Amino acid sequence: MKLQSSPIQKVQFEGYSFYLKRDDLLHPDFSGNKARKLYYFFQIPLKIKKVISYGSMQSNAMYSLAVLAKMKGWQFEYHTRINEELLQNPKGNLKAALEKGMKIIDIGHLTMDIGEKNLLSECKIIDDTLIVPEGVRCKEAEYGIKILAQEIIEWANEKNIEKLNIFLPSGTGTTALYLQKTLSSVRCPMSNVYTVPCVGDKEYLKKQFFALEADEKFHPTILEPPKRYRFGKLYEELFEIWLNLKKQTGVEFDLLYDPIAFSTILSNLQCLMSNAFLYIHQGGVLGNITMEERYKKKFATIS
Repeated sequence: MKLQSSPIQKVQFEGYSFYLKRDDLLHPDFSGNKARKLYYFFQIPLKIKKVISYGSMQSNAMYSLAVLAKMKGWQFEYHTRINEELLQNPKGNLKAALEKGMKIIDIGHLTMDIGEKNLLSECKIIDDTLIVPEGVRCKEAEYGIKILAQEIIEWANEKNIEKLNIFLPSGTGTTALYLQKTLSSVRCPMSNVYTVPCVGDKEYLKKQFFALEADEKFHPTILEPPKRYRFGKLYEELFEIWLNLKKQTGVEFDLLYDPIAFSTILSNLQCLMSNAFLYIHQGGVLGNITMEERYKKKFATIS
């Protein structure tokens, strides 16, 4: 597999123009930027037969790992807290991953000693099995994210952009961290990476950064959302942002992360729009199938 540079287009939202990096179009078989985070495993030969990872039943990383395993001829074993109702009627990422041959196992049955899962920040190979941390939060992800950084640098140079503010939402924060680190390392001071924690709070995200990079000078700037959003909980105002994004830009965004990101952007316009502004669309739209169903079921005003 070879990564092709994802396109950048100019769009408008709520009267503001900005650039949109379309990593959702990066590869037809991957969930957006997960193709970058997993690119190392396509380029570096590994003598393994099986991949094990863990996380939620609708994880974007889960589906992308299933694609990776299918392409490489590996078995894929995914550990999660199983929802039997969802398992009996799989949709979205779960359905697609199962169709790729994923074997799903209750997380309590993970017998291999991989240490504390929440602190695991590197891939491990035990015998012929590769262990991948949740959300592909590992140092190996830097390999593909460096390519993303180079694409942005080349595009900014072509556009004669001297100062660029870059924004993307964070789960584990891996992409935001390695993007800022690479831009800093190649002496590209014009670019500042901003992110918002979508899974936990600011302190939680900082811990994720330090697990991968001890030098804080390479960490992106964390902006907090205008209100605390519990991860995975449904908020009608976030669904409205998602609908407006699609209507005004013509692009479908991820329903779990992107609305929190744009809620944060709208609360920090003076800071973010002071320079040229680039938003990275990281994909994940396959998960919208189940998220949209949940929204329409909960809120009667949503049709």
